[in-house]
Amino acid sequence: MIYHKLSPSEQLEPFIECYWWIDSEGDKTISEEKIIPDGFPEMIWHYEDSYEVNISGEWKPQAKVLLAGQITNHFYLRNTGTSGMIGIKWKPDALSQLFDIEMTTLVDEVIELPTFLYQLFEPLKRLEPGHITEQSLTMLDEHLLNLIEFPKEVSPISKAISIIHSTQGKTDIEQLSEQLNMSSRTLERHFRKSVGLSPKFYSRIIRLNHVFEMVQSGNRDWADIVYQSGFYDQAHFIKNFKEFIGEDPSSYGFHAQNMANFHLKK
Repeated sequence: MIYHKLSPSEQLEPFIECYWWIDSEGDKTISEEKIIPDGFPEMIWHYEDSYEVNISGEWKPQAKVLLAGQITNHFYLRNTGTSGMIGIKWKPDALSQLFDIEMTTLVDEVIELPTFLYQLFEPLKRLEPGHITEQSLTMLDEHLLNLIEFPKEVSPISKAISIIHSTQGKTDIEQLSEQLNMSSRTLERHFRKSVGLSPKFYSRIIRLNHVFEMVQSGNRDWADIVYQSGFYDQAHFIKNFKEFIGEDPSSYGFHAQNMANFHLKK
């Protein structure tokens, strides 16, 4: 399986986290993948066979071109044949800023990409599957650079997201509100509209992301991880981990080659 990421050009960095490409190189072996919340919405184009998704206990077919909002818990994907897909991982509030999408409507949803957004993948759709390479991501970046109209100012919610990430999700929401010169209620209302989640819940996801970063970089001292992540104690950490991941941190395969670890690795 090929896993590849590309950072966006500088002008697109405020709106796009990365582009990614996954290809099974013709392997049709059916397997299930656990997907873990990472705090970013995505647009995905399946140029090979589509996947099936299980979010609420029932397997459903995915569209060939899809939009996935914020997810609040782990869910499962299953290939139906050969895997080949390209994704755009957007910044948490980018879809709201650029396309006026109400993000609360996309929480825990994976839907067919709205027709007015199909043009985002247009250059790639002209390529045969066998001609998709990492260079295709560069082509996608150049296309979006010419297509997207950028907001002239940084929104308060973008600033809030930046602060949450810079503190690895340990930001006090009251203090965050004060930094942005708005009430906690106003912050939550605008944050939900732009991101889909409350700032507190989003911070929990980012804090968990930081746990993955530490473990994947070689830190397996759980006491140190608990302390650095800002959990009260190990029991509090394990409870949060199991709530999002569905299993104990000591049993999770942090270094396994799978989609979840690929997307969570910085």
